[in-house]
Amino acid sequence: MTTRLRPASKKCTVIGGSGFLGQYMVERLLDRGYSVNVFDIRQGFENDRVQFFIGDLCTKKDLLPALQGVNVVFHCASPAPSSDNRELFYRVNYMGTKTIIEACKEVGVQKLVLTSSASVIFEGTDIKNGTEDHPYAKKPIDYYTETKILQEKEVLSANDPANNFLTVAIRPHGIFGPRDPQLVPILIETAKSGKMKFMIGNGQNLVDFTYVENVVHGHILAAEHLQKDSPLCGKAYHITNDEPIPFWTFLSRILVGLNYDAPKFHIPYWLAYYLAFFVSLLVLLISPIVKIKPTFTPMRVALAGTYHYYSCDRAKRDMGYKPIVSLDQAVERTVQGYSHLKKTC
Repeated sequence: MTTRLRPASKKCTVIGGSGFLGQYMVERLLDRGYSVNVFDIRQGFENDRVQFFIGDLCTKKDLLPALQGVNVVFHCASPAPSSDNRELFYRVNYMGTKTIIEACKEVGVQKLVLTSSASVIFEGTDIKNGTEDHPYAKKPIDYYTETKILQEKEVLSANDPANNFLTVAIRPHGIFGPRDPQLVPILIETAKSGKMKFMIGNGQNLVDFTYVENVVHGHILAAEHLQKDSPLCGKAYHITNDEPIPFWTFLSRILVGLNYDAPKFHIPYWLAYYLAFFVSLLVLLISPIVKIKPTFTPMRVALAGTYHYYSCDRAKRDMGYKPIVSLDQAVERTVQGYSHLKKTC
């Protein structure tokens, strides 16, 4: 195992630092003695210890000031996975990442740590303890995944130890925690509308949900172990809580913790999938006349009804990763963080 660099002497930039994951990344880096720049399209929080740079990551002249004198760049900017804007995903996740790589090389950044996604190997069928050797999905489940595959390939192929430019990709899965604008608020809104009475499948399918602080921990470990002679160079790493849990059990724990009823009834997976496929086909047929964005899609059925959990063995071996917050602690903290969403009657 290579010796860690002393983080107190490091200066880094977090691209996408105003987002959910990015803000946790900034906080943890500051705690560890890093000097931190944030680059984003908006300033999402106030902190006198952070230098903010506002701009478009697809525009190199916007990026360059934020990268001057920086040794490590954490790239965690992306449109929300729930968006279905293919053009936006392609522009930000792929073209923007190419621009980031060019800018890093131009100013002499030594390390680029990418936030990728474990979904790059998921095609809507069961993955049990999947490893990083699993091939990329040939049929990605959505535009987000399609462009994350392109992005990850671009970053890993840019690894160039001979020219002192090192890259690594972190693949989290199911990130959650307090302040997340997606998972819990959407779950509660769905419960309020009476649409959380049914579970898809038999409820036994195991899935990885990963607490945000563990995801951050994995990124920082990767940056600190990324050396010219390390096995991390040009590689991808799964980072999870290492505690796969039945999908519907996890959602039920959040719902019950906020005083909502857990789903009680089962819909066979095959039936839900074909119903969602039929709805998607119907939406496509009427799209020239009426624009509808369905929430019941084959992709969401697959995410809810299949096994998809991943091995962290490579991260344990190469950078000493282990979760710092257990799943039980993470669920408790998350429920407390959303106490304002509790059902009161």
